[in-house]
Amino acid sequence: MPDIAVVICTYNRYALLEAAIESCLSQTLSIDKYEIWIIDNTPNAELGEGRIFAERYKKIANLHYIFEKTAGLSNARNVAFRLTSTPYITYLDDDAIASSDLLNQVIKGFSEFDNVGIVGGKISPIWEVKRPPWLGDKLLGSVSVVDWGGYLRIAGHDEWFAGANISFSRSALAASGGFPTNLGRKGGGQVLLSNEENAVIEEITACGFLSVYNPEAAVDHLVEEKRLSRDWFRRRSAWQAVSDFMMTPSDLESQVPAFRENIKNYLLSLPPVQRNLQGFYFKTDDPGIFNWQLSAIYGLTVMNLSGFGGLEDVK
Repeated sequence: MPDIAVVICTYNRYALLEAAIESCLSQTLSIDKYEIWIIDNTPNAELGEGRIFAERYKKIANLHYIFEKTAGLSNARNVAFRLTSTPYITYLDDDAIASSDLLNQVIKGFSEFDNVGIVGGKISPIWEVKRPPWLGDKLLGSVSVVDWGGYLRIAGHDEWFAGANISFSRSALAASGGFPTNLGRKGGGQVLLSNEENAVIEEITACGFLSVYNPEAAVDHLVEEKRLSRDWFRRRSAWQAVSDFMMTPSDLESQVPAFRENIKNYLLSLPPVQRNLQGFYFKTDDPGIFNWQLSAIYGLTVMNLSGFGGLEDVK
């Protein structure tokens, strides 16, 4: 039996998917030691471009191409878990390029310590266009850039992982109950729900499993031009508030006074003409001010979800 399965869930991105698959086929790990599973969530993919694309991999013995009709990244990941039987599962994004030693390094992460449930690795950006000046280091996590430095180790309390490069032991993922299907992206990305990985990690940690960070378990990940706009980050911040509220509404409701104060201070820092809804779209290249703007958008979204009013209640 193979030791590990690498899973790529995709939605109508065949031009990018090809490079991701090729990187998985070029691993230093012996080909009989791993499987590749593609879960294609594109509507009617088996009737059109998806079927044509899948044909090119038909003769690769360790590659399985699955068409999944039920929409949603979390569902696709759960489908892959049910179909595989390997001790370990690595999930990659369809726009990620695996380093040639990725799977060897993931297995090393699991074997180096006892009772490891999760292994995360380094994710380096491939900038489709030049990184804008307003995109400070504090916001890089929003585009799945992960680099905690150092060496193979048990992850620190504040060291998080991203779904573009995360691996689980089968026993840990089973204990967690899988990815929550009410969270995570669906379709082409219009709805930016997230936190599905966070929910799974919390459950796995509660079950007593350890998380390990191995910087050598590395991938490169595309940061598309469409994500490098202020509007995308504003949407991302609002949807993060929705995702967090779905997980822990009472925790966020208790922070409403702090959110209100932060919004007030942010608006007062702007020119008088911008001290209204326009302030949430104030154009700036200063990464600190833009980060403050996003935190104000997050807080305003939480206030609306909590029923504590909106901007008119910020005094």
